[in-house]
Amino acid sequence: MSVISATELKTRLTKGEALIIIDVRETWEYDEYNIGADNIPLGDLPHSLEQLDYCREQEVIVHCKSGSRSNQAMKYLTQQGFKNVKSLEGGIEGYLG
Repeated sequence: MSVISATELKTRLTKGEALIIIDVRETWEYDEYNIGADNIPLGDLPHSLEQLDYCREQEVIVHCKSGSRSNQAMKYLTQQGFKNVKSLEGGIEGYLG
């Protein structure tokens, strides 16, 4: 399983890296707080593959609240042929510290 730490993600965002980040939480969770990622709830992910085709060969970072749903999303996307998917360790809770 490939993960990215909150510290590494914060550092890369601070440096201004153009990252592909997908928040797999529900829309109401995203509306409460987000880090500017694209919001595609986990249940909608199978219906959103076509819009994600552009990033199949790129690094994709997925996150949720605590890491459980993003781990599921990472496994699913990998099974669908995405080459470099990482889950945010500890989710948004870990990111916020």
